[in-house]
Amino acid sequence: MASVLNVILPVFSLILAGFACRRLGLLGPNAASEINRMVVWLCLPSLLFEAMATVVWEQIWQPGFIITYGLSTIGLFVITLGWRLRRTGSLIDASVQGLSASYANTGYMGIPLCLLVFGKSGMEPALISCLVVICLLFSISVICIEVGLQGEKNLIKAVGKVSLALIKNPIVVAPMLGGLWTTTGQELPASFHQLLKMLSAATGPCALISLGLFLAHRHKGKSERGIGLVVIKLIAHPLVTWVLAIYVFHLPLMWAQAALLLSALPTGTGPFMLAEFYQREASLVSNAILISTLGSLITLSACIYFVGA
Repeated sequence: MASVLNVILPVFSLILAGFACRRLGLLGPNAASEINRMVVWLCLPSLLFEAMATVVWEQIWQPGFIITYGLSTIGLFVITLGWRLRRTGSLIDASVQGLSASYANTGYMGIPLCLLVFGKSGMEPALISCLVVICLLFSISVICIEVGLQGEKNLIKAVGKVSLALIKNPIVVAPMLGGLWTTTGQELPASFHQLLKMLSAATGPCALISLGLFLAHRHKGKSERGIGLVVIKLIAHPLVTWVLAIYVFHLPLMWAQAALLLSALPTGTGPFMLAEFYQREASLVSNAILISTLGSLITLSACIYFVGA
C-alpha cells in the first residue's frame, strides 16, 4: 500500500494544486482550457516525438508483451466505443469515453510503480506500455474523433477531410515524425533534445493541474459519474490482460506480472485533454479519472500482493 501511495499522492497533489489556484482566484476561468491547449500543441507532441525518436527498438521488441497489452487495451477501447456509441449516438463522445476506459496512466504512474516493484527490469515493460497507450491508442482515438467531426457522407470527400485534419493534428504527426527520425540512425541534436525533454516533463503536471482547474468550476447539476468506465478500466482491463498473458501468449512471469500491473493503473489525463481540446463534455471524463485514481489504491495494492512483490 505504501508503494502505491507514494505514486498516487503526487497525482492528487497536482490536481489539488489546480483546484486551489482556481478557487483562490490565482488563475482565471479560462486557465484550464489554455493550459490544456499548451499541453496538446507543445508538451504532448514533444513527448510523443522524443519517445519515438529515441527508442531503442532492440530493447523493447517483445512481441508477446506488445500483442498482449496492445490487444487488451485497444480491444477494450473498441468495445467501449461501440457501447457508448449506441448510447450517445456521437462518435466523438464515444471515442473520448472509450479512451477513458482503456487509457492507463502508464507514464506518470506506471514507470515509477514498475521500478518500485520490479527494479530496473520493470523499465522495459513500462516503456512499451507507454508507447502503446500514448502513441498507438491515443492516435486511434484522435482518428475516430476526426472522423466524427467531419460528418461527410461522401466517402471520398470524407477520407480527404479526415486526412487533412490528421495532417494538421500535432498529436498524430509528432510520433510519425519521431519514427521517421529513428530511421536516420542519428541522435537528436543536444540542444533540441533538451528542449523536448523540458516540454515533455511538463505534460503530466500541466494536464493534472488543468484537470484540477476544471473541477474547481465544472458544470452545475447532475452528471454521469463514469462508474461503468471505471469498472472497465480497473477490473476488466487487468483481467483480460492476465488471461491473454498467461493462458494465450504464455509470457514469462515477470512480463505477465508487469502487464497485469500496468493494465490495473487508473485512467490517465489523455481523455481529459481531448475532451477539453475538442470542447466536449469533460465532466464524465474527469469523474472517471478521479474515481479510478482513488479506486486504484485498492486494485493496485491487490495486484502487487498477487504478484508477490
